[in-house]
Amino acid sequence: MSTHATSEDRPRKRRPYAPRVPIEQRREQLLDAALAVIVSDGYDRISVDAVAKRADVARSVVYGAYDNLDTLLTALLDRQQARAFDRLLATLPDSADSPDPAAFAAETVRRMSAMLHQDPDTWRLILSPPGNMPAVVRDRIEADRERFRLRVEAWLSHALTGPDHDSLDPRVLAHALVACAEHFGRLALTAPGTFDPEHLIDQVRLILGALRPRPH
Repeated sequence: MSTHATSEDRPRKRRPYAPRVPIEQRREQLLDAALAVIVSDGYDRISVDAVAKRADVARSVVYGAYDNLDTLLTALLDRQQARAFDRLLATLPDSADSPDPAAFAAETVRRMSAMLHQDPDTWRLILSPPGNMPAVVRDRIEADRERFRLRVEAWLSHALTGPDHDSLDPRVLAHALVACAEHFGRLALTAPGTFDPEHLIDQVRLILGALRPRPH
């Protein structure tokens, strides 16, 4: 008589059991799991399976909360944007309150540095290289970047007025400032300590201060 166990005799591997929780709580759990996957493994590894595994639930639980991966990622961006990006826009100095470009940029660098320190995972989500991002994420972040750039451009257009600034193009300068901010933001996340924030602030003041005409 054979002593080999049949497939029916072998214990079946059970899927993770997810206790019933309110749907909003479940969605928050899955968003946290998705963010953790992106931060630790990059956008290349994000999938419904990866989110389910990180949250220790079955795929069906993920699909019960979100229709598909794009819907989940959009919800993640909505949440992280409310936590960081909208807060950044709201705290940018007003053009009427900060007529000095150097002071405006320095204050923005200071606030961005604080936000990177307070919530690094959110900014890793936003500042990751775009090459391996899903299209829904890339398009959303690009739209947010443009919204931020237009805010900076509007401020520069107000601040850089008069014949002494006729040669300066606020649109070009806004693109340059946003690109620099993203570059140093990535460095702060990937190689902390490379540049001291206060040193960067001093350099921003010197560079933009040179754009303003000196009194005759």
